[in-house]
Amino acid sequence: MTAESTPLRPQLETSDMLEIDGLHAFDFELTEQKLVISAMDGRAEKRWSFTTAQVGAATFDDTLQSWTLTGESGEHRLICMSAFTGNNNDEDVADDDA
Repeated sequence: MTAESTPLRPQLETSDMLEIDGLHAFDFELTEQKLVISAMDGRAEKRWSFTTAQVGAATFDDTLQSWTLTGESGEHRLICMSAFTGNNNDEDVADDDA
C-alpha cells in the first residue's frame, strides 16, 4: 500500500482499532470535520484531534507500514487495524431433544 494508492480516510472508515504513537486506541471518531482519538497511557487519558485537511495530508510510510499524521501537537505515527469479533453463540451445542 502507498499513500498515492490509498488515502488514510478510507482506511480509518474500515478500522476497528488504531495504534497512535505506540498506544492502542479503540475509542476514535471520524466525522466530516475531524478525527478524534482517545487512548489510555497507564492511568492518564491521551487525546488527539486532527482536522479533515490534516487527515487528507497524511502520508503512508512503506518501510514502517504506518501513517505519518501531523497535527497541532506535532507529528504522530498511526497504524490502522481490524479486530476480530466473536459471539457467545455456541454453534456446536447439541440439541436437547436427542
